Amino acid sequence: MQTFGTRQTIQFKPQPLKVIAIGDSLIYGYGDREGGGWVERLKRRWIYGEKEHVLYNLGIRGDRTSQVKERLALEYKYRGELRNRYPDRIIISVGVNDSPRLGRKAGKNLTDYDKFCQDIEELLNQAQQLCPVFFIGMIPVNEEKMPFSDCFYYNRRDQYRYKEATKQACEALNIPYLDTFDLWTSRGENWIKNHLCEDGLHPNVQGYQSIYQDIIQWQPLQLMIEKYPS
Repeated sequence: MQTFGTRQTIQFKPQPLKVIAIGDSLIYGYGDREGGGWVERLKRRWIYGEKEHVLYNLGIRGDRTSQVKERLALEYKYRGELRNRYPDRIIISVGVNDSPRLGRKAGKNLTDYDKFCQDIEELLNQAQQLCPVFFIGMIPVNEEKMPFSDCFYYNRRDQYRYKEATKQACEALNIPYLDTFDLWTSRGENWIKNHLCEDGLHPNVQGYQSIYQDIIQWQPLQLMIEKYPS
């Protein structure tokens, strides 16, 4: 009687997590000449990790919420790889460039508050239709350094108003939101100034390192990595 060998079980290696980080200069990493920003630092951590997760930096300096909304779908689609495998997660950070006042301290906001609320809601809804979403909030500016580029008057009062609208929109959609504004504020005025560039707007090397540490210790991100693939 003919006998056959033991049937071998084929084991497939899990695919790495593929993530896009989209938004403004906080995503891009402007101001960090050493580490390239928190996204680059996280990218390096994942590249040399066990699962080699993929992270695309899609930050553009000066982008407002409406601009990120306009390019989100195409940015997501263009990161498709073999067999049209699109990104598994989206990290968004945007909003600070909507908040400044133009020309003078009492000028109009660059993006009207009601328009911003509409834009952020539409952006989050659009993103959530593509895949699960995570949001990283803005950081407080140094008002003593304003205006930025001789015309943009950023201030913390408006920042707080815009970030709270974003936070509430995320909560309504069950999108994890990391409140970096409140984290930095809780650390004190001197700490904030020591972690910003001379322009008073962008984090410096130490600032991005701090954001990176906050993010890798953030429970929603830890769970995202631990549970993937589900």
